[in-house]
Amino acid sequence: MIERSLRRSSLFAVTAAVSLFIALPAAAQVDEDAAKLLFKQNECGKCHNPDKAKKGPSLKKIAKDNKGDEKKLIQHLTVSKKVKLDDGSEEDHKVVDSKDPKAIGNLAKWILSH
Repeated sequence: MIERSLRRSSLFAVTAAVSLFIALPAAAQVDEDAAKLLFKQNECGKCHNPDKAKKGPSLKKIAKDNKGDEKKLIQHLTVSKKVKLDDGSEEDHKVVDSKDPKAIGNLAKWILSH
């Protein structure tokens, strides 16, 4: 009887986990190749590196500073504003050259995944 109950509990847990995975929206997933391409096309790598600070902060630091706030990051990527560089100087941050909100959102998600 107890063994049967344990099997049911295990089956329920596995079913719940699979259901949750299936229920995740496709929008939550990142198209890494497309994000890397947009990153490269916009020359973001001139100032940003995934792990190390360059002229600007690393992608890891950006992800940490934005704490999953995709909207805030999209705003930063699409509206030119002054940014402080690691050397203390300021310059206008380049706007991502894309009219596709899904592509920009994907880039933001990719950055936040670091």
